[in-house]
Amino acid sequence: MNRRDFLKVSATAGVTGANLHGVMNSMNLAHPMNPSVMSKENVNMTIRDYLSRAARRITDGALSDFTDAAAWRRLIPEKRRQYLEMMGLEDLPPPEERPPLNVKVTGVVERPQYRIEKLYYESLPKLYVTANLYVPKREGKFPGVVYVCGHSDTQKVHYQAHPRRFAELGFVCLIVETVQLGEVRGYHHGCYREGWFHWYSRGYTPAGIEMLNGIRGLDLLSQREDVDASKLGVTGISGGGAASWWIAAGDERIRVAAPVCGTATLASHIYDRTIDGHCDCMWWINTYRWDLADVGALIAPRPLMIASADRDGIFTIASIREVYHQLKGLYEKLGAADNLRLVETPGEHAYHERSRTAIFSWFLKHLQGKDVPPEQVGDIDQSPERQESADTLRVFVNGPLPEDRTLTIHEDFFAPPQPPQIENKAQLEETRRKVITLLKQKTFGAFPTTPPPLDVQVEFEFASGNTTGCRFAFTSEEGWRLHGRLTIANDVKRPAPVVVALRLPGEERNATESFVGRVRAPWAKVVVEPRGTGETAWGEELQWHLRRAAAWTGRTMASMRVYDVLRALAAVRSLSPLLAKEGTGEVMDGKQVSLAARGEMTAVALYAALLDGQVRTLFLASPPATQNAPSQRDGKGAAIEMLNCLRITDLPQVAGLLYPTELVFVGECPATYAWAEELYRKLGGKFRRVHDLTAWRAE
Repeated sequence: MNRRDFLKVSATAGVTGANLHGVMNSMNLAHPMNPSVMSKENVNMTIRDYLSRAARRITDGALSDFTDAAAWRRLIPEKRRQYLEMMGLEDLPPPEERPPLNVKVTGVVERPQYRIEKLYYESLPKLYVTANLYVPKREGKFPGVVYVCGHSDTQKVHYQAHPRRFAELGFVCLIVETVQLGEVRGYHHGCYREGWFHWYSRGYTPAGIEMLNGIRGLDLLSQREDVDASKLGVTGISGGGAASWWIAAGDERIRVAAPVCGTATLASHIYDRTIDGHCDCMWWINTYRWDLADVGALIAPRPLMIASADRDGIFTIASIREVYHQLKGLYEKLGAADNLRLVETPGEHAYHERSRTAIFSWFLKHLQGKDVPPEQVGDIDQSPERQESADTLRVFVNGPLPEDRTLTIHEDFFAPPQPPQIENKAQLEETRRKVITLLKQKTFGAFPTTPPPLDVQVEFEFASGNTTGCRFAFTSEEGWRLHGRLTIANDVKRPAPVVVALRLPGEERNATESFVGRVRAPWAKVVVEPRGTGETAWGEELQWHLRRAAAWTGRTMASMRVYDVLRALAAVRSLSPLLAKEGTGEVMDGKQVSLAARGEMTAVALYAALLDGQVRTLFLASPPATQNAPSQRDGKGAAIEMLNCLRITDLPQVAGLLYPTELVFVGECPATYAWAEELYRKLGGKFRRVHDLTAWRAE
């Protein structure tokens, strides 16, 4: 059977769910595989290869905008704005406009050379930060240092020797505890342990809170009479090393920084899978697809010492050196090469005498103007008799305050989007335009700027009983060749409307074919397989890693699938002319393309329909009520998070903005979609509820 015969076949029966299922099970090949198609490279990369490539491209592109010092000066204000946005702190006011710290000293420990003030302050109203302040027992003003704790269970108790040594050297040092550990235990491990992948949708990262708490610590130091506010520094190890990067980049009052064991490239985190050992506080919401060197550009040309171990299992030494060399080029362009230094120490993820003394020497030089070599500056004293007990250093003697927001800041730092006020079609169109613009910038920014050719190819044609069809391939992104199957009843009038159904991850064999077969309409039917479904599926055991790795590269499983669906719609629209090359007329009407999806793929379908803007009817079976909800703790199951989307919209609002697309909800429709239903009623749209897809009829 040639293509002309294929298009001319006719019969009397329509396509039902049962016989469409049968087409998939008992195909008759229309003709042998075209040799040109067989030679086409259709081998997909793995999802790990894809994310590793994306990460490597981000790493290689770091600092590329800073061609010279003039470019750096011109671009850095916008880069700093982007950085604060990715940390969730775009609305951070200047110091003089921030709420009062309301510092409370709960006790003082007197020692011969220094005193320890046990205190807490309000980073935000009722967000209490527990801290110890080490103050030299001398007259005068001193440089100030914020010491940021890592992921040690006892926080300021475990790291106390560091602020003590700073005080002995003539610094006022504030050691601050994280929101996760120490006296008050909130949450860093939302995505890592709790299944709170909706943090990505919220645009929330605990890195932003730690950065805020550190910046407010600088506010505290700056307000003290015994601190020289023009001489401030920050340092810490591990999570505190990362936070040292965050705080120094976010606040220009920092004059010197020394992150320890907190440095690596994104390429290494993904390819080497060191991300799997990292807390959610170790990266930002990567809206603009930055790497760590880009954060370092916000610190330059201020003095920056990168101290790291050469056998660190979660920060590879090769990637540490790469960050250093990237920043070295920038520091040289800025005429400040001497302000950047790399200190490598032998051993595991830990301090070493070499790194500690180098930091003390570095701070003395840049904050006190003293040149004291590391070998002469003196190390910390870790002898048991010098260590204060946890009770001695405790801030909340009677336990945490009941109103403390530390336990809930991950919830109340975020305000869910409210449905827009829309009274007419003009307001809807304006709202939709704004939402789409924001989504393209903040949620789908990782979409290829220059997509590869779609390169739609019919691989083979088939006939079975009263139906004909073909399997076709198209390119979604570079390295991803996806497939679809078209079937159409022989008696359907051509060109026919077409419904495109999305395969679900992990579904039973032919489940999507059975689902779309229940559409009782004289339409062509296409089943497509977005990434992670069908032949590109990956094991669920990899899902936890992939969801975190994707987000760090500025995308998510769901956003990648949205792009796949947009490309699939384009492929379907171009498929009919391809099949009609022999002059027999088009099979499908590219202006009447509908979408059908179930479960988690309904989230993908909703956003794809919004961005596409041409979908005729959208069939939604068992849609999620919202994207503002947790997932399974092990990362398996539905993955509907999309970066920052909840700062812009939510699934029910997207549904409403699809007007005049016909919406068909199959089975239960969550109550959250009431706003969309009311909007459709107000504007005269078609919002339908059916108990089963067979009950729907085309109009």
